[in-house]
Amino acid sequence: MTSTLQTTFSIAVAAYLLIRMEKRLDELAIAINNLEKGVAKYFGKV
Repeated sequence: MTSTLQTTFSIAVAAYLLIRMEKRLDELAIAINNLEKGVAKYFGKV
């Protein structure tokens, strides 16, 4: 019983953290794309 509860809790925590991280990774990808566009515009490559 205790082992099952510990496993379930661990899976729930891991899933929660992965969902939160996914949102942050999407925001990071957008920021990197914006930075790339800004650098290209600054150096006249667009």
